[in-house]
Amino acid sequence: MNRFLSLAAAVVLSLPVAGYCADASPQSSPGVAGMAVNTGVTGKVVETTTAGEYTYINLEKDGKKAWVACSATKGIAVGQQLSFVGCTPMMNFESKALKRTFDLIMFCGAPLSAAEADFLNKKSTGSSGLVPESKEKIVVEAAKGANAFTIAELYAKSGELDKKQVVVTGKVMKISPKIMGKNWLHLQDGSGTAFEKNNDLVVTTNELPKVGDVVTLSGTLAKNKNFGSGYKYDVILELATAQHK
Repeated sequence: MNRFLSLAAAVVLSLPVAGYCADASPQSSPGVAGMAVNTGVTGKVVETTTAGEYTYINLEKDGKKAWVACSATKGIAVGQQLSFVGCTPMMNFESKALKRTFDLIMFCGAPLSAAEADFLNKKSTGSSGLVPESKEKIVVEAAKGANAFTIAELYAKSGELDKKQVVVTGKVMKISPKIMGKNWLHLQDGSGTAFEKNNDLVVTTNELPKVGDVVTLSGTLAKNKNFGSGYKYDVILELATAQHK
């Protein structure tokens, strides 16, 4: 079993979760074998076939190979570079449609788009390299209300505010649209400092403002959020919606 676990480790990345597909519920299947659920997989397609409701893909990375299965998908070809998230590893899985048993196979969500894969697979700097720098002093009027905070306050009080609804006003410094079904914003309001790393707030939202807009957003604060591949945030505001004055 250890041989197959190490084989998968060569192509497994820790990426944000986007759901999974599987022939059986991982929680009820003995094939999970204690491996982590909701990991990610990336590699070059060396073999692929569709049988029944699923497409089976053999991925290779750094000379190692591993099988992936997801809902039937058209257009996958040998030689493509593909990435998946939301994967559940299963040991000794029998595919009745293919009439074969896989020692190890990863049941995953749909392949990521090229933009999503590029965003998630940048390992050189991770989240620390994404913080935009302002060339001028930022002055933003703070939001008002019992659950309203400046960005620096969100960092300072992240322990008590974790998983709670908060409101913040900030200037949009950067936008990464349509990544994992959400728009990713960087907000700054003039509080905090780059040295202390408490001046920039990452927000996930369906809203799509423009860079330079000042927006007031309400969302759920999360502390120590780790998406993998270097994308770890001490504080992040999730599923934020616009608050109109």
